[in-house]
Amino acid sequence: MRVQLLLSTERGITLTRRGQELAQFLANLDESLYAITTGVREDTPDAEATVRVSITNGLNALFLVPNMQAFSDKNPNTRLHTKSILSLNDVRENQTDMMLAFVPPDSRSDLVVERIGTIHYRPLASKTYVAVNGLPTKDNLKHHKFLQSYLYESNPDIWGDWNDLVAKGRVSHFCDDTFVYGIMIKFDLGIGLTGIYASVERDAVPLDLGVLISVPLYGVALRERLRSRPVKIVFDWLCEIFSERNEWFRREFKPEELPSSFEALKRILE
Repeated sequence: MRVQLLLSTERGITLTRRGQELAQFLANLDESLYAITTGVREDTPDAEATVRVSITNGLNALFLVPNMQAFSDKNPNTRLHTKSILSLNDVRENQTDMMLAFVPPDSRSDLVVERIGTIHYRPLASKTYVAVNGLPTKDNLKHHKFLQSYLYESNPDIWGDWNDLVAKGRVSHFCDDTFVYGIMIKFDLGIGLTGIYASVERDAVPLDLGVLISVPLYGVALRERLRSRPVKIVFDWLCEIFSERNEWFRREFKPEELPSSFEALKRILE
């Protein structure tokens, strides 16, 4: 290449700026070649297709998985490959065909972005935590433990109210996996911030601490992959599940009005 791509440092081998540019270019090229070759295979009659979806573990387990059998019945030749989100707003970095994003990606011609539903978050604790430590209120937070995530810390514009709340107490643990984060709340390790759907769990205690954060959801897909019929079918299905037609993802949410699908979701969580 006639340029230096690597640097040897005390911490190991790192990429130079030119090395980073080349690595990104090759990653994009690899993704494009995958899209082209996979698209050719999928266009043949009755061909089996594997469609890759990036989604958080919690939303995957609670909303995608319960709908998979019905999807497979209608589309027997299409397999889903669900993956944890590595990048919150870059579908190529996740190496998938599409993703459920919390932040709209930068305007790019190679992406299709669809604004879908809204996910609402509020603080939650377990019944045992409340029994042992007392009910958290706005006046006694300094005596309470919180479960924090780097996701929340990384974007104060969205999660600022929660971060301000955490600052009034102390952080007991960090976790960036949404599913494990919920298990940590269940095991009484502290107060956490979760989607309202977690409040249907039988040991959950929703907390009125003046924090209710509403985050828009976006369906993001690679435009070139959407030319493939199986990918387009999966993308439409994903956007439908997390659309406003699903009561859990309405734009307006009143804590006292739980969706009619409360009991169904409760059975999943239990």
